[in-house]
Amino acid sequence: MKLRRSAAALAAATVLGMAAVPAASADTPLPSGLYGTADPTYDGVWRQSYALLALSTAGVKPADSAVAWLTGQQCADGGFPSYRADPAKACDAKTEDTNATGIAVQALVALGGKDASVKKATDWLTSVRTKDGGWSYNPGGASDPDSTGVVIGALAAVKQDVKPSQDSLKAFQFGCDAKAADRGAFGYPMNGKLTVNAKATADAVRGARGTGFVVTAPTANQAAKASDCASPDAYKSLDAAGSASAGAAYLAAQLTAGGGHLTAVTPGADKPTADYGTTADAVIALAAGGHLDPAKAPYDWLAKNSAAWSKGNPAALSQLILAAHATGNDPKSAGGVDLVQQLTNLGPKPAAAASASPSASASDKAAKKDGKSSAATWWIVGVFFVASIGVGLLVSGRKKKQG
Repeated sequence: MKLRRSAAALAAATVLGMAAVPAASADTPLPSGLYGTADPTYDGVWRQSYALLALSTAGVKPADSAVAWLTGQQCADGGFPSYRADPAKACDAKTEDTNATGIAVQALVALGGKDASVKKATDWLTSVRTKDGGWSYNPGGASDPDSTGVVIGALAAVKQDVKPSQDSLKAFQFGCDAKAADRGAFGYPMNGKLTVNAKATADAVRGARGTGFVVTAPTANQAAKASDCASPDAYKSLDAAGSASAGAAYLAAQLTAGGGHLTAVTPGADKPTADYGTTADAVIALAAGGHLDPAKAPYDWLAKNSAAWSKGNPAALSQLILAAHATGNDPKSAGGVDLVQQLTNLGPKPAAAASASPSASASDKAAKKDGKSSAATWWIVGVFFVASIGVGLLVSGRKKKQG
């Protein structure tokens, strides 16, 4: 199956909560230490990093084998590909990408003790920064807001100055010359044109705030504000914080209009369906700016409605755990289920946990089995958008190879 064709199938599966990527067969067993049972070819590093980051945030110390699997994916020059089937072989530089590297850095920083790997990765990321201060998915391409947002989170985690990159995100924001409903949104560049998209907006808002995927719940609520366009240059004059606030206002409006969640139109469909992944991204982006009130309703919606989507899916469960963390909720009792235990069951037994939990026995095996028919992770292939839809709805996840 061609990569671009698989992107469409995976997008449909992500939104609808259906299987799209087969589990590894007996002939191709899963690597030891990896979370999840789906084929890791396009998302191995992404889902592993996400799982380690979420578990660490929830107070669980992942198994050494899980951490070793991730560090073993790193290339000699510091970058990470989506997946290295044979870590003993030298990397093809064309397979390295900023998204896998950016989230791996965030996970390794959170875990601690991997300074050498983190240094090599951040050096690689800074070496492939584009002239405008942002990043493309693969080095050599044009910047995009999603990749830039991920890398900003990585560099912020190691206390590097990210202000120039934060400022570069403004180039993707819709301002006073756009229709009123689109103002403040960020777009993804496709065929030389920006298309309004909630996913790009959530990533850009988080990046403009200089935060990664882990956001501590704000103690007080701040209103998200959009510019009133009394001046036609109102958006152009915003600093990074003002740009992020305007993007957050767009997300809040879209969430309210959707009844507490975002929607997307999948390939071949004529009606929008619930977009669980981007809704979780929006919750974290809103919390990053202190916009707690508008983040609460979509989190509550996710807690009540995302079980089928997240079942057996390491990245989806990680998103929900981090969304709970960002809104001050307990991920061990989200919608009556323990998200942390569900994620723990999809990988090697952790080295330590914050609290007692069922042993990894029959429940682990059941979770692994369920994972074979669960939704594929949101980021299995890259981000691209369909301009003809009008609102720039997401067609696929993050992990597409360029070319």
